[in-house]
Amino acid sequence: MELRLNPSDGVPVYRQIVNQVKYLIASGRLVSGQELTPIRALAERLVINPNTVVHAYAELVREGVVVCRHGSGTYVAEVGRKVTEAEAVAELRPKADGLLADAAHLGVGLGAVVGLVRERHEALKRTEKT
Repeated sequence: MELRLNPSDGVPVYRQIVNQVKYLIASGRLVSGQELTPIRALAERLVINPNTVVHAYAELVREGVVVCRHGSGTYVAEVGRKVTEAEAVAELRPKADGLLADAAHLGVGLGAVVGLVRERHEALKRTEKT
């Protein structure tokens, strides 16, 4: 599992780990049942505090993306049923609402938000290629 952190992009490190693991799963580079890099090993490789990796893995567990088998490791969760695009969009709707509410609160226009989403998408794609 190859992750790349960018400390200057403004996204918390734990969130970068979460986003990249989810992207690796979505792209098929991590598959159901595959073990994630152990916490200490990943922290050493990324030169970060192990607690940051613990935080990221806990978030992934909370979201149902991975499962933790105590004493055995952390694994990509088994995929249950495939969700339809409509179901996926419905799940994303509250997140989009939150992003738009935050943008309005900060005085950021829709064009800048769309540009930001495109920028972050490209950053995730670059991570996948490296």
